[in-house]
Amino acid sequence: MKLRHAAAAAVLAASFALPAAAIAQNAAGNAEPSPSQMDQRVKQHIARLHAQLQITPQQEQQWNRFAQIMWDNAHDMRTALMQREASLRSMNAAQDMDSYAHLAEVHAADMQRLSAAFHDLYASMTPAQQQNASRLFTQDAERHIARRHNQQG
Repeated sequence: MKLRHAAAAAVLAASFALPAAAIAQNAAGNAEPSPSQMDQRVKQHIARLHAQLQITPQQEQQWNRFAQIMWDNAHDMRTALMQREASLRSMNAAQDMDSYAHLAEVHAADMQRLSAAFHDLYASMTPAQQQNASRLFTQDAERHIARRHNQQG
C-alpha cells in the first residue's frame, strides 16, 4: 500500500501531460495494471491527446518528439517504481526516504524534458489550438484535484 501512495503522489503531480498516470492504482482501487495494460493506457492517452489537441500534419514533427518523451517518461517511472518495489521490504527508513526522493528526481527530470518538448509543440499551434490546449490542461488538472479530494474524504 505504501508503494501505491508513493506512486500516486509521483504520478498525480504530473497532471495531464504525463501518461505515467497509467501506472498508478486505478480509480476503482483494484490491483495495479500489468505492464502491457499500462502500455496500452499510455498509447490510448497519447492518441486521445493527439486528437484533442487537433494536431495538424505540419505539427507532426513536434508532436512526435513530445509523444516519444511521454512514452519514455512512462517507461522511466515504471522502471523506477519496479526497482523501489523490488527492494522495499529490505530497506531501512533512510533507504526508503532515499528511494522516494529518487522517484521525485526521476519525475522532475522527466517533466523538464516533457515541458521543453511541449513548448516547441505549443509554439507551432494556432491561437485556437493554444486556447484549446489550455482549456484541456485546466480541465484535466481540475479532475485530478477532484479525484484526490474524493479519495481523501
